[in-house]
Amino acid sequence: MSKRNIVLAFGGLLVLAALLYQIPAINSRVAWRLEVARTYARNILNPVGNVPTAIPNTPEPTLPASPTVPPTATPEILPTTIPPTPTLAPPPPQAALASPPYEKQTPNNCGPAALSMMLHMFGWNGSQKDISDVIKPVTGDRNVNPEEMAYWVRNYAGWLRIEYRVGGDLATLKRLIAAGYPVIVEGTTSLNPDDTGWPDDDLWAAHYLLLTAYDDSSQTFTAQDTYRGPDKAIPYEQLESEWKPFNYLYLVVYLPDQEERIKELLASNWDPDLNRQMALDNAQAATVNDPSDSFAWFNLGSNLVYFERYEEANAAYDKARELGLPQRMFRYQFGPFLANFHAHRTEDLLALTNYALQRTDMSEEAWLWHGWALYRNGDTNGAVENWRRALSIHPGYEDALYALSFVGATP
Repeated sequence: MSKRNIVLAFGGLLVLAALLYQIPAINSRVAWRLEVARTYARNILNPVGNVPTAIPNTPEPTLPASPTVPPTATPEILPTTIPPTPTLAPPPPQAALASPPYEKQTPNNCGPAALSMMLHMFGWNGSQKDISDVIKPVTGDRNVNPEEMAYWVRNYAGWLRIEYRVGGDLATLKRLIAAGYPVIVEGTTSLNPDDTGWPDDDLWAAHYLLLTAYDDSSQTFTAQDTYRGPDKAIPYEQLESEWKPFNYLYLVVYLPDQEERIKELLASNWDPDLNRQMALDNAQAATVNDPSDSFAWFNLGSNLVYFERYEEANAAYDKARELGLPQRMFRYQFGPFLANFHAHRTEDLLALTNYALQRTDMSEEAWLWHGWALYRNGDTNGAVENWRRALSIHPGYEDALYALSFVGATP
């Protein structure tokens, strides 16, 4: 074959590849893999490193620690009076619900897949695609928040109700399952080596699990794991450890006429504010029990953000960052962005969102808050570009639409 024919053939293949890439079904499968490849290459050329420590607003001289009062990362949090929780009967030693048809997740889709299986247990006949098409229409979007899952149920499965809470414990999970309600928890998993994102990848990632059974004799829950398979036995201790980084968050779905029963099972946790206050108190106690536990400090910060106590939240988050956090933490959790923004720590917000975007370019939340940091620094044009980028990852993203409207820009 002549050199000219080889060039023409190669050019034809490139044109064909470009045309095929425009087909939505192919684009959705390939685009996110290209983004992973770009991230991997970028990390070879310019390694990102660990989560950056905080940039203080105003440097202050280091003062010697008191010889009698050890230094803490947060101001003292005064105890709050919480109405006593009604005494609930202990859950039975074991309980099991019929496992739903198993649904293996498509890329980056554990949340919609777990929710789909849960809804099947209530007679729904859809699939994870029906859910992700609404709350995560771009395959490369790496994260689904519990708020988004709740939004989908309330708007697209209106014959059901959903609640999510934080600060869960094993007894609550058991009590719900024993009463006939499957539970989704947000925890962590270790990615398969084939799914590595960069050369020094710690392989730590968030992961939703659907719990359908437990057994005290074996000290295990049965989980429908969209990444690893159906009916996986998860030891109690492992679940608690992997649940902690996400503030012990859990979701439960139920029929409207079952709401009173759910209230009984959740007791004081039914009230969102009381639930958060108890979670805050538990996180504070965890930091005292083990001051080196970065996830306890992070949970403390997240619960303080809920109550708009941003300065205290920043102190807790700063301590967590000082102790060390996983590389993908800010792919999934954005409390530090809010705390920095509301405390006017713009330079730290820029640094932290830059880090998040270096790890995960396809993150609408990181682009949103990076844009707000640019806006605070007077770069409105850069902010608008960031917010439009957020919309390209999550079309219809209301926070980005609001930001653009705020500065009078069009999507």
